[in-house]
Amino acid sequence: MTNPTIEELQNKNKYELVAQLTHDQIKEFVVDRLTEGGKIVCFYMLYQFLMIIIGIFFLTRSIVRAFQNHFSALYISLATLVFCFSFLIIIHELIHCIALRITGAEKIKYGGYIKRFIFYAEADRHVLNRKQFSFVALAPLLTIQIISFIGITVSFQQSWIYFWIILMSTHSLFCAGDIGLITLFYREKNAEIYTFDINNEKTSYYYKKVRTTNEKIT
Repeated sequence: MTNPTIEELQNKNKYELVAQLTHDQIKEFVVDRLTEGGKIVCFYMLYQFLMIIIGIFFLTRSIVRAFQNHFSALYISLATLVFCFSFLIIIHELIHCIALRITGAEKIKYGGYIKRFIFYAEADRHVLNRKQFSFVALAPLLTIQIISFIGITVSFQQSWIYFWIILMSTHSLFCAGDIGLITLFYREKNAEIYTFDINNEKTSYYYKKVRTTNEKIT
């Protein structure tokens, strides 16, 4: 089924504006959504806790090995952290871009606020439904974690395993914003929610379809 156009979404008789977020509001919104909890958030927090524990364990282990005159693990670990906070951010947004292209987006813009550690890839005036938004939001998390898991398997009992484990652990932190925004679509299971971005306004809009009396009865 084709998504409604922006003009159709702005019809107050058919759709209701449930959220309007400028880029500088997203971080606070995500924090609020993660604080509220819910099944998706609880699962992510549990997964994130596990990733943090694993990441700290292997980073500490690399330091211990350095004191034992085995420096390769520490060098790889430190290099991975530098990679994660530079090139991995670009890769993360490129995966978002590819996912947006798959949903049919044409005009995609990249941006970020380094001081607030916020980065984004957005498609100007491209309407996404719940499934499409979830696909776009989760694409980097699933892609990087799957690749990391394969890397861990291939490099098992080698120093390069530190690269893949720390990459996987650190990247999961980068996905908090994506998870927070997804929760907006699942506050009401049966609601039809759509979103789109307006580049020149630096704003994201979220609309919910207004149910008629007959739809509520059924």
